[in-house]
Amino acid sequence: MKVTDHIKNANGKTLFSFEVIPPQKGKNIQDLYNNIDPLMEFKPPFIDVTTSREEYVYLDKGNGLLDKRITRMRPGTVGICASIMHKYQVDAIPHLLCGGFTKEETEYVLVDCHYLGLDNVMALRGDSMKDEPYFKPVKGGNAFATELVGQIANLNRGQYLHDDVLVEHYSDFCIGVAGYPEKHMEAPSLVSDLRRLKEKVDAGADYVVTQMFFDNNKYFEFVKAAREMGINVPIIPGIKPLAVKRHLQVLPQVFKIDLPQDLIDAVDGCKDNKAVRQVGIEFAIQQSKELLAAGVPVLHYYSMGKSDNIQAIASELF
Repeated sequence: MKVTDHIKNANGKTLFSFEVIPPQKGKNIQDLYNNIDPLMEFKPPFIDVTTSREEYVYLDKGNGLLDKRITRMRPGTVGICASIMHKYQVDAIPHLLCGGFTKEETEYVLVDCHYLGLDNVMALRGDSMKDEPYFKPVKGGNAFATELVGQIANLNRGQYLHDDVLVEHYSDFCIGVAGYPEKHMEAPSLVSDLRRLKEKVDAGADYVVTQMFFDNNKYFEFVKAAREMGINVPIIPGIKPLAVKRHLQVLPQVFKIDLPQDLIDAVDGCKDNKAVRQVGIEFAIQQSKELLAAGVPVLHYYSMGKSDNIQAIASELF
């Protein structure tokens, strides 16, 4: 079922969902199940599965020479989605990236998703490579999420890239995209960033999931500004519980977001990361309660491979 239909059928009740990361190569999928299992009591209608872009590795060729190769440490997003749907009877949403994929490779992934009965996809540009200061699409790839959304929307209309296909069964993907309450780090202003979001919606996006934020007012202001710009699709807040003291530096650096001073002070007063994790849980509970009272369509949690803190939060809400 489409995310938009799940929201419509909830009749104003806030839903619970979360995002998982594929296990690294060499690890068993049971590790992923062990983190999903405790969260199923809260009846998530859908689960997101991230996609990691390629990485460079350098192999020693001897004599001081290195061979630069490309690898993916967390492959298998579509397969994991199929497995989650089969095991838990919920919708699974694969993340699709511009970065690292040609348009042809993207089409193959979409065809696989269609064959497997996946009704939803999340269209993202993706980050730059670790050794590149700016995002660069691969040759023949989509450069922006708007282009990726357009490719998916075209496939929904039976339009393939190169092949003249007699379409008997059209895909009908519900398309999610990202939104940034504190603007994308590369955007010159929040207004400019909202215009890019409007372009994604106009290209065919059906709903928005926000980047993590810790100040609910920024989400409320973002939604208000989006509505004033004519963006009328559901805007789902994304929530990330603080878990370790290092997050005080890492999250603002990586995601270019602000942290509330009361949260910073509480974390600074913690003796160890166990105490930090509890502070993060309690803060996320209060943050979620305010969003719940405001009637948000879904509370979407970034689990980052661990579910114990998400379980503690959801136990207070659902």
